[in-house]
Amino acid sequence: MGLSRQEADGPVRLALVDDYEVVLRGVAHMLAPFADRLEVVEIDANEPVSVDVDIALYDTFAQSEADRDDIDALVANPHARRVVVYTWAFAPDLVETAMAKGASGYLSKTLPAVQLVDALVAIHHGEVIVSPDPPRGRSVAAHDWPGRGHGLNERESEVIALITQGRSNNEIAELMYLSTSSIKMYVRSSYRKMGVSSRTQAVLWGLKNGFGAENHQIDRWR
Repeated sequence: MGLSRQEADGPVRLALVDDYEVVLRGVAHMLAPFADRLEVVEIDANEPVSVDVDIALYDTFAQSEADRDDIDALVANPHARRVVVYTWAFAPDLVETAMAKGASGYLSKTLPAVQLVDALVAIHHGEVIVSPDPPRGRSVAAHDWPGRGHGLNERESEVIALITQGRSNNEIAELMYLSTSSIKMYVRSSYRKMGVSSRTQAVLWGLKNGFGAENHQIDRWR
């Protein structure tokens, strides 16, 4: 099958899927210099998906990883030609499950913007790309997330977002593919930066500082 006019000549149409507006804005801002290659399609979070896109980029910030049914919903939706997971979690069985479900790519959040764009364009043209497992401590790509202005790194912010959602440490560990001891470490470091000392205070702080996701965006893709 030959390439369509859009595939051959136009930028790749990209939908960003995450519940947190600041995350979506951050990724869109990071990709903005590459508008000749990627067009980020803004979709109203309150309406069913009705715009056709070349790639739905599923950002796992404070959302289910790729072993849950969110990926199934995206793959099944006719408005997305391909689905790509954008994540920190690189457990081999998690990657394998995502690809078995029909994802066309599994990309690391440590990728510099130009490498992320290169990968997305290559996936659009039919390649299947899985990033190498990123080394521990590797810095995040230059985008935004809730709590960044308060000194929280992205993993700490993700833990606080899940706490604000009412998740227990065990649930957070399962969702983030980390040990409970790692989650406790992130909780302690986050609390110090936030100036709180209890889970109740953390939830209130989270709600006040943009950690309460107003939309469950994946429902629009079902």
